[in-house]
Amino acid sequence: MHRRRGPNFTYVSGFVKYMIFVLNFVFWLLGGLTIAVGMYAFIEKWQATGLIKLDTIYDLMLNISLLIAMLGGVVFIVSFAGCVGALRENTCLLKFYSLCLLILFLVEMGGAVCGFVFPRSLHGIVELSFTERVVHAYRDDPDLQNFIDFAQSDFHCCGLTSDGYMDWSKNEYFNCTSPSVERCGVPFSCCINATDISSGLVNIMCGYGVQSYPVAEASKRVWTSGCIEIVRSWAECNLYTIASVALAVALSQLFVIYLAKTLEGQIELQKARWQT
Repeated sequence: MHRRRGPNFTYVSGFVKYMIFVLNFVFWLLGGLTIAVGMYAFIEKWQATGLIKLDTIYDLMLNISLLIAMLGGVVFIVSFAGCVGALRENTCLLKFYSLCLLILFLVEMGGAVCGFVFPRSLHGIVELSFTERVVHAYRDDPDLQNFIDFAQSDFHCCGLTSDGYMDWSKNEYFNCTSPSVERCGVPFSCCINATDISSGLVNIMCGYGVQSYPVAEASKRVWTSGCIEIVRSWAECNLYTIASVALAVALSQLFVIYLAKTLEGQIELQKARWQT
């Protein structure tokens, strides 16, 4: 014998509904903040340089401020759909929200699989093409320049590929045929001791002429290994930690998708109850 449900009974779980709402409200605010930061940096760079180049996909990938704004836009839209969909019990928005999360999950899994399956030779071709673009644009984009300097100084590396510090020969300012005073040099962020201890000032000329030295001699002044190799070695040494974090993120995404689909099903049951 089934227990009779009262007139105020609802299939929609308040716990599931407001958990989705709160989680997405937080990400909605973060997405809006990310858009604001990215657009502010983009406008500041535009006013400083007077020119924004977006002719190819590489130009977009290397425009850090615009990438930040676009990432914030995606987070803002998806979390807004989840927030409003849960609060208003709108199944269309919830379907859009869960579909976006599923696509994101599949892209992450596809990227992880491709990283292991693709041969190292193909990785090398991609790295070489990307390195040429990054190194060439070093002085053209202030945001990219600051990012590269930060990465090189923090990871103790110079350049990107296995060629290491010689990657900078692809830059028009550091090429040995350049009329610039920086010819045959590397950025100061490659230097082992770029900052003078007594004065605290950065010696921006510490990498001048380094490309003309052999590796053994250059290693006394600058880091000679490429950043990709350094990061790859770091990832291999911390593989279990990275795998644990990736697994936790993947399970969290699947759990949120499950919550969204559960709420969607509960709303459908409640609508069917109203119709009957």
